[in-house]
Amino acid sequence: MATAKQGDKVLVNYVGTLEDGSIFDSTMHEHDHDHGCCEDDDCGCDDEGCGCETGPMEITIGNEDFFPQIEEALVGMAPGEKKTIVIPAEDAFGEYDEEEVFQIPREQLPPEITPEVGMELELSGEDEDPIGVTIVEVNDETITVDANHPLAGEDITYEVELVEIH
Repeated sequence: MATAKQGDKVLVNYVGTLEDGSIFDSTMHEHDHDHGCCEDDDCGCDDEGCGCETGPMEITIGNEDFFPQIEEALVGMAPGEKKTIVIPAEDAFGEYDEEEVFQIPREQLPPEITPEVGMELELSGEDEDPIGVTIVEVNDETITVDANHPLAGEDITYEVELVEIH
């Protein structure tokens, strides 16, 4: 039976979990509702970035289409074979950095925005690239935002199944 090698296009199914077992990413439809990406039972998961795919993902091994640790693990696998790969926080979404949590004066927000905890914003300076932040605290004078990736500081585990080699 053929096994995957560098440069091969492959289809993979995967389930990404956190240390507590919660699912944050999956190509397996039966897992879609487990991590709350969809509000109803008729999930189409067409929302870009919702964290769940609706079928196997196609990647080219070695093209950095996915985490390098996963692509490396696929080398030598045969269709139908599964592996579990643990990716430490520093190699996944980075360590949590307290310096990425900061306050901004409320008056810097456009008047049409009513800040709420959990709201995601994109901040930009004059000559800076925009950064995505999540509001973590609101008071009368300031809002506190967190620019860390939502999974920063988390070790992540992927169960990967090689579905097909093209």
